[in-house]
Order: sequence, then structure tokens, then C-alpha cells
Amino acid sequence: MFSHPVQPLLHDSAIVLAAPTQAWSGLDGRTSLPIHGLYHADTRVLSGWSLLVGGAAGEPIGSASRGAGEMTFSGLLRHLDDRTADPRLRLQVTRTVTAGRLTERITVESGLAEPIDTTVSVRLTADFADMQTVKAGLAGAAERAAFPAAELPETPVVEVQTTDAGIRLATPTVAALVQVSGDGVLGTDAAALGRHSADPLGAHGQPTELGASWAVTVPARGSVTVTWTVDIDHAATVVQAAPGLPEWAGVSVLSGDARLGRWVQKALEDLSGLRMATTARPEEPFLAAGAPWFFTLFGRDSIWAARFLLPLGTELAASTLRILAELQGTQIVDETAEQPGKIMHELRPAAFTIPGEDVSLPPLYYGTVDATPLWICLLADAHRWGMADAEVEALLPHLEAALAWMRDFGDSDGDGFLEYVDSTGHGLANQGWKDSGDSIQWRDGSLADGPIALCEVQAYAYQAAIGGAALLDAFGRPGGDTWRAWAANLQARFRESFWIDSPEGRYPAVALDAFKRPVDTVTSNIGHLLGTGLLSAEESALVAARLVSPELNSGFGLRTMSTDSAGYWPVSYHGGSVWTHDTAIAIAGLGRAGFGAEAGELITGLLAAAESFDYRMPELHSGDAASAVTAAGAYPAACRPQAWSAAAAVSVLGTVLGLDRDPVTGEVTSTPISPAIVGEVSVHGLTAGIRVP
Repeated sequence: MFSHPVQPLLHDSAIVLAAPTQAWSGLDGRTSLPIHGLYHADTRVLSGWSLLVGGAAGEPIGSASRGAGEMTFSGLLRHLDDRTADPRLRLQVTRTVTAGRLTERITVESGLAEPIDTTVSVRLTADFADMQTVKAGLAGAAERAAFPAAELPETPVVEVQTTDAGIRLATPTVAALVQVSGDGVLGTDAAALGRHSADPLGAHGQPTELGASWAVTVPARGSVTVTWTVDIDHAATVVQAAPGLPEWAGVSVLSGDARLGRWVQKALEDLSGLRMATTARPEEPFLAAGAPWFFTLFGRDSIWAARFLLPLGTELAASTLRILAELQGTQIVDETAEQPGKIMHELRPAAFTIPGEDVSLPPLYYGTVDATPLWICLLADAHRWGMADAEVEALLPHLEAALAWMRDFGDSDGDGFLEYVDSTGHGLANQGWKDSGDSIQWRDGSLADGPIALCEVQAYAYQAAIGGAALLDAFGRPGGDTWRAWAANLQARFRESFWIDSPEGRYPAVALDAFKRPVDTVTSNIGHLLGTGLLSAEESALVAARLVSPELNSGFGLRTMSTDSAGYWPVSYHGGSVWTHDTAIAIAGLGRAGFGAEAGELITGLLAAAESFDYRMPELHSGDAASAVTAAGAYPAACRPQAWSAAAAVSVLGTVLGLDRDPVTGEVTSTPISPAIVGEVSVHGLTAGIRVP
């Protein structure tokens, strides 16, 4: 019987990254799992590598990272020394990733009184598999052999060329140059591969394995170091490294609760590793959505991450706005979901097809209902945070087109709400941030029928219309009153259509279905309504109370679905798990709406979760209750790091401090939420430091 391949898990692996390059391995530095390897953009160049010193791998004892782009793995070499617990030979492997390059620096350190002669050998395996094949669990030979051949992508043929510089491996679009230091011997024959392999030939008869070896003498009480590197050139990629330094370089945070400062510091390191640009606009940085699968531009993800980071500056927001404006829809194309004024969802070098599933997205895909109003919200927020008037004014035609999209295309049936439906049959069935196929369901677990009008999208649209109107007024352009009237109508209709009465109190439905019925599941989506202006004070209080109820608040963040729903499961992607960014949005809304105690409850939960994950917050984690487990549980397939999960740390910091910008003076003001959650907080490295008791 055919067994369907499975997506690789990520939770127990280490990553070293500098977008668009990433290296995955075990926590001990070794490569053995399906996700492991060296990737650049949407191609896995190496599927693995291994290291022997004196014919053995040694014993791993720990690792330490230095930012997102460097990690050192430590081990013992007791097979070359004595076998006690007090050995005098140590192995240090420092892995460094920069854009387009992987370097491994292998150091053998000795505390012995006599020198030791030994060998260092490395084997590299290249597969040049595309990312979608790896994600589908079909990169391995055994998995491919068991899968219907007609549904498999073509295996790339790897050309091998020995040059004076090293060995060059290449497909028609991707090339990798492997080099070794000093007197190292690099080759593809069995002799170079040594004990690792008797048959170096891979697919199509092409060598896919390389061997490198060094004969070394480790001096008494000294060390010896050898290195190997891979330099990658990707002719077909649509993304590349971002220029310059991030605006948060040098920013640091100290807090009475040390967890907040540690989370922010780790997040800023990861965000630096996720900065990239498109090849078409290399001067415009944005944040890649996340590693490993989403190392590219995503409308919604890149917007939210930039929005979270506004307290640290507007440069990233401005460039994100511009690159998305460049790709803004101008025509109606059903296959790509493009419409005039619409902001794109995802950019890839080629169609993204998941083998075995009926999903095939075009290289530039517009299947998102929320990116367009969120783009407007980011522009309005960035202007408030100090984005230069000239930069904002240049984007006003795009603002007007985005506003018009909400009215003319986003509201496809003229009922005053934004809704979505996939008309192609092979796009995304759900096109809000919860985009899995089962994310919008009734409390009894049955799926809602589309077109779907999500509650949070109406809040984004309301905020976009109000913010867009203010920008039109500020720059002397017509239309402000029209859009305020549009927003008022949306607000009134939302109040009439979305609210549900229950024994526990009224709450907003997650969505309206195709028949305009309020879908009754209690979800985290309602947290996105707070602070947007859509709700009254009384309605905000009802939502705030619901968010901190034990059904939604796990104690490690906000569950995506309430535990009293039939579809709830703590490790369901959108049906009970906790998403960091989702909780941070609710926290920010609570803070803006004056619910400091409720915001504090959720902040406390995220800090506990951050500690559970050594402060690198994953895309999502388990919704198990903190009263039942001692640490937040992993969602094993979660991306990590991910842009909006990392940037959420800055959003939470901003809520704790109550940060805002005075539009008259340009000064950053601070009104901390009450009660205080993390004690004294100091932020250093900004134009003007912030210190709040």
C-alpha cells in the first residue's frame, strides 16, 4: 500500500542563516534528518555533510551561537586521547553563513604534552533539490521510489567540473564552488571520499558526493585549523541579500524581568538574518517570512513584521511599502488572483506546486484578502512614526488604488464586507492569515463554505479606510470624507452581522460564511479587532474578557481556537495552537484599548513561552495549558526563526512601554501599561534612549 510522504519536522534542528542562505543540521552540528542541508533561495544545494577526525566523528558536548549567522559545535576526541572523562583533545566546528556562502572552520585543540598526527576528512553530498520537493518529503531516494513517478518533479542533473579554485557543481540555474584550505585534498573519486563511500555516483550517473581530507599535526598544547567553503550562485532566484545594516543594529534592551530583554535581543539577531531584497529592487530591503520554507517576500507577513518594528525606525517599513507597491495589481487575472490595486501574497522564482496535493501557486500570486488593507495600515502607521512626507506622498497613488480595491474587488458582492474565494480550484482555499484548509469551521467542527468574510479583515479594512482618509486629507487629496463614510457603514454592518449571543456573553464570529451566517467558533481572530476603532468601549471589554478566558488563554499565549470547539486540538496548525504574532496583535490591541491587566496576562504567557524556546520563538507552538505542562510544547513543523514571530518581541516591548510618537514634536512618548509587568525597562541604541521606571 502506498504511504504518503511526510513534511520534514524542524523542532529538534539547528539553523544558521543569512538570507537568502540557510544551513540546517542537528543540534550537534551533524546532518541526518530530511530537513538538513545547505539551502540558497528555493534550492537545497547540499543535502548533507559529515566530518571525521582520526576516522571517527567524536562525541558532541554542546553548541553556542553568535547571532543568527554563526554557531560553534563542540566535541571530544577521546578515541585519539585517553577514554576518561578528562580528555585533552577537543573539536570545535564553527559554521558561518553569509549570503551565498557557507564556511566551516574545523579546529582540533590539544592540552597534551606531545603533538598528535591525525587526519581530518569531510564528505559533502549535493542534491540541488527544489524547496517544494524537500517540503513534500520527496527529496530522498526511497520516498521518490514509492511515489507516483508522474507527480514527481524532475531530478536535476548535476555537472561537475574541477578547476584551479576548487570543484564546481552546477545545474542550469544554480552553481556551487567547493573549496578547501591549505594542503587539503578535494575530489570526487573513491580515494578522496575515503571510508565514507565506495560508490560516489548519484542520479543520472553524475557524481553527487565530494570528499576532502587533510593530514594534520596538532601541536602540543596547541591547535590546528582547516576550513571548507561553498560559494553559491543562483541565476534564477528572485531574491538576494539586503544591503547595509538594519536600523536596529546596536539596539539593546534591559528589563527587570530579564526574559523580555533576552527575547528582544534574540529576535533582533534573527531579524537581521531574515533581511533580504528582490533582484529587481536590490536597494529595497524587506523581511523574508521565515525559515526554511518562506525565504521570500510575503505581503501579509512582511507587512506585519515591518509594522511591529516601527518603534525602531521607518526605513524597513518604507522599503517594504515600496517593493509591494511596485508589484501592486493593475489588471484582472483569475489564474494569479491579481486585481487592480491588490497587494500580492507571495513571490517565487517559479510556480510553487506541492506534489501529491492539488495546490499550485503561480510565481507571483495575489491570493490574499488582507494584505491590501494591511498595506494601507502600514503606510498610515509609518507616517505617524516619522516616515518622510516625500516618501509617503510618492505612494499616495498606490494608496488610492488599494482603497479602491477594497470597495470594488475586495467586497465582491457589494454587501459592505471584504470576502474571499479561490476561483481557480488549485490556489489557497483560505486567504486570511489562517490559510490552512480547515481553519474556518463551525463550533461543531464542520467547515464553513465560502466566500468567507473574516472578522479581522473587516477591522483591517475599517482602520485602513480611516487611516487612508487621514493621509488623503494631510496631503490635500480628495476622498477623505468618502472613505470615512465607507468605514462608518462597515462598522454599523459589522455590529449588526458579526456579533453572537451565548450563555458566556456576546462575542464576534470568526467569519460570515457564503450565506452571511456568523460562524460561531470562538477564535483568536477577535483579538485583531481591538484598538482598530471598529469596536465600541463596551464591545472591546467583552472581547478583552474573552481573550483571557481559560478557553483561549493557554498560559503560553493565545490559542487560535477555543477549547470548547469540537475542532480544537492543541497542535492543530490553526485549530488550537498558539501563534506568537497573533498573541502580540491581541496584546497591542488590549494595550491601545486600555486593558493593561489583560495585556499583562498574555505578555506573561509569551515570556514563559520564549523561555521554553531559548528565546527564538517559533512560528507557532502547542496550545496545551500552562497548568498542565511545565514548558510550552513544540509544534514540530513550525518555521523558526520567522519574521513576525521574532518582530512580535518588539511589539510586546512597545506595548509594555506604551510607546507612541507625538506627531507635532516628533518625540517618542511612553505611557507604560498598568499594572507594570516586567519592572524597569531600558532601551539603548535608538536616536533617543527610552527609560521608564
